[in-house]
Formats: sequence, C-alpha cells, structure tokens
Amino acid sequence: MATVELTKENFDQTVSENPFVLIDFWAGWCRPCLQFAPVYEKAAEANPDLVFAKVDTEAQQELAGAFEISSIPTLMIVRDQVAIFAQPGALPEVALTDLIAQARALDMDEVRAKIAAEKNGAAGGAAADGAGESGTPDA
Repeated sequence: MATVELTKENFDQTVSENPFVLIDFWAGWCRPCLQFAPVYEKAAEANPDLVFAKVDTEAQQELAGAFEISSIPTLMIVRDQVAIFAQPGALPEVALTDLIAQARALDMDEVRAKIAAEKNGAAGGAAADGAGESGTPDA
C-alpha cells in the first residue's frame, strides 16, 4: 500500500477507521526527512496490512501544531486510536522494523488499562494531596 497523505480534513477519519497507523511528520526542506523517506516507504511495502501516512508539516501547520511537533522527522504510531509512540528522528531500517514488531506485540487492552489507571491515579492523587497543612493548595 502506498503511503497516505494526511490533512486536517482526513486525519480523524484515517485514525478512527484503521487499527494501526504510522505517521511520518516531515517537510520537503528537511534533509533527514528526505533520507528517512525511502526507509519509511520500504517499511510500508513490507507491512501492507498497516496504514503508513505522512503529514507535510509545511502544508499542514495546524495539524503539526495540534501534536506539538517541534522537530522533524517525527514518527508517531497510533493503535486503536491511542498514540503509543511518538519520537523525533530518522530511524534506520532495522530500528523501524523492530519498532513495528514491538508495536504489533502490544496488548492494547493492557495499554488502555494502564492509561485509565494513570488518569485515575492522577485525579485521585490531586484530590488527596491537593491541600497542604494550612488548607491551601500546595505550590
């Protein structure tokens, strides 16, 4: 499958309709992005069951801003509408292949449970620890 160009118009639909999406945030002027492109394309060919997408950060500044992309290339992996990986830097082929294997092996029920526990822990901890001895919030 060829890579899909993501825009703010098709991003939500692409991520919600596909269980496993890799997203390459890039720009045409970025030399590391251009060096990573063939590695990314080769991985797309080797994994036709996954969606490989690209976001041109120059053309899609609003989308790049929404994900706080400050360095490119940045690779993001979304499984079952959960971002499980996001890291800047061009990966060598071996590292990308390994990363895809690790992402495939994740138990998404376990990931969602961990996220829920962290949210509940943060909310519960803030409520329990929110006031100091004087009754005012800790700074």
